[in-house]
Order: sequence, then structure tokens, then C-alpha cells
Amino acid sequence: MVMTSREQWSESAHLRISPAVSVILTVINESDHLEAAVNAVLQSDFAGEIEIVIAVGPSRDQTRNVADKLALRDRRITVIDNPSGRTPDGLNAALSHCHHEIIVRIDGHSEINRHYISLAVQILQETNAVNVGGLMAAEGTTPFESAVATAMRSPIGVGSSRFHTGGEAGSVDTVYLGVFRKSAVMEIGGYDSRFTRAQDWEMNYRLRKAGGLIWFDPRLKVIYRPRNSIRSLSRQYFEYGRWRRAVSRLHVGTSNWRYLAPPVNLVINLLSIFGALVISPLLSIPVFVYLSAIAMSSLIIGKNWWTRFLLPFVLITMHFSWGFGFISSPRDLISK
Repeated sequence: MVMTSREQWSESAHLRISPAVSVILTVINESDHLEAAVNAVLQSDFAGEIEIVIAVGPSRDQTRNVADKLALRDRRITVIDNPSGRTPDGLNAALSHCHHEIIVRIDGHSEINRHYISLAVQILQETNAVNVGGLMAAEGTTPFESAVATAMRSPIGVGSSRFHTGGEAGSVDTVYLGVFRKSAVMEIGGYDSRFTRAQDWEMNYRLRKAGGLIWFDPRLKVIYRPRNSIRSLSRQYFEYGRWRRAVSRLHVGTSNWRYLAPPVNLVINLLSIFGALVISPLLSIPVFVYLSAIAMSSLIIGKNWWTRFLLPFVLITMHFSWGFGFISSPRDLISK
């Protein structure tokens, strides 16, 4: 029987000596997705030893019960408490319980394929990077989620970050989730517990400042489940903008056009509407240009008419929520 190239790669990966890895995730209110996320790890083709550490925050659903049942079913799983419920606190607590040097970070709202860990460890070793990651492959199960997923995969929605839109393998500023070296992260103090959001970007910035290489490879894909309503999407992107401004204040000079475009766009549109109402209707031209661009983009990137119909609402929500969060971010959101 002739083996396919994927089967040949998998076979050669198993023949190499594989290091042990620790998989960490911090969860809160994830009872609907946690089991699938953990099962995806347990079904991995990785040949080395795997341990899983789940940090559970104070949830309103059955997340803790689901986690405890998973731990009873498989001794490789450890469940710990994350009393604050904050992501960086949970990640740092999970790291403190890990026994291995290579850390695989996953999320309760995501799923990896069976080759992800093997390939990520291989890339980590070949590139000598301190953190590697791939595509945040957003996939929806409802028309609205599918529209959000389409927006997240497009530069129109989220800019040109390679972990959203794809691209060639190489050095990057940050990666989605990541597979990293524990010693490198501990040397810079772990995750900054002040950052409720943007803690990955902030940590990767410190890793790069310390001389570490952050590496993107499009062969690595993690399925991400988008928000399922305008309200939850708006809140998510408001927080993204809010905390990205906090990062730019703490690490001066790290903002670029991708992060500044939403607040600038919001201000221009608000001034355009105000000017049209108070001074002249001609001043509404920027709003019409923006809305026309959104409508045209939705027609181009949408795969079906449901998605094309929903995309304008999704894109405007993402842009304006991020922009408002960035502008309104208080200076005391974190303390230096």
C-alpha cells in the first residue's frame, strides 16, 4: 500500500523521539465546548507524554462538573481553581502545575486537529523559536456565527494579522494561543496578570524584547467558535480595543495602522454625521463612502446571501466597538 505524504509525515514524526508536553487552558462558562476541546487533545497523534491542566474560574454553568468528570475519566488531566476568573491568573496557575518544558496553550472555545501538537513541537524545535502558532480558523455553526467567521478571516474585518488571514511562515509580532517554551515565559515573569485581554500580545512583546523568536506557520490551525450575537460580539471587540490601548500605553511605540484604523474611522464617521446635521449634507460623504465600502466588501467576501446580508452589521459592529473601546480606554485600566 502506498502511503500519502501526510501519512508519511505522521509516521516519521512518531519515529522521532518526542518530548513531553503540557497542555493548559483556562475556562469559565464553557460547559458546552470544554469536552470537545479536551477530547481533541486526547485524540492527538503526538507520540510523547501529554498532561492537561485545566484552570476553572467561577462559572454560572456546569463547567466545573464537566472538568471534574474529564479528570476522573483520564488521569492525565488535572483540574485546578482560578478564583479570580481572569485569564492571565488562570494561565499562570496552570503553568505552575505543569511538569514539562513545552507548553501547548488551547482555549475552551477552540479545537485542534490530531496533528497540531506533533507539528507544532516539530516547528518549535526546527526554528528554535520560543513560541509558535498558526491560523485562528474561525468557523461558525449558525448564519450569524458564519458571518463573524468570514469577517474574522478577512483584512476588512480585523486587518492583516497573519494568524487571522494567513500568509507565509515566518517571524511575527504575536500568534494565536501558541506552543511555547515554559522556561522562556517564566524568565520574563509569565503572563501579566493586569491584562484581562491582550495578554498574549503583551507576553509575546516581552518575549521578543528578551531576544526570543515568535514564529507563525499556516500549517498550524486551531478551530475557533465565534460569538453568536451582536451584543456579545460588540462586547468582545470593545474589550479588544480597550485593552489594546492599555498595551500601547505600557509599551510605547507598539501601535500601528491596524490598531489605529478603527478609532480613526469612528471619529471620522461621527464628525461626518455631526457636520452633515449641523453644517451641510455634503459633509456626510465620508459616511456614505464607508458604508459603500462595507456593502461592496460584504458582497465580495460573503460566500452566500445570508452571510452577505449579515456581514455589514458584523463589520460595523467590529469596527465601531473596537474604536470606541480604544478611545474610551481609561489610563488607570492598568497601573505601571
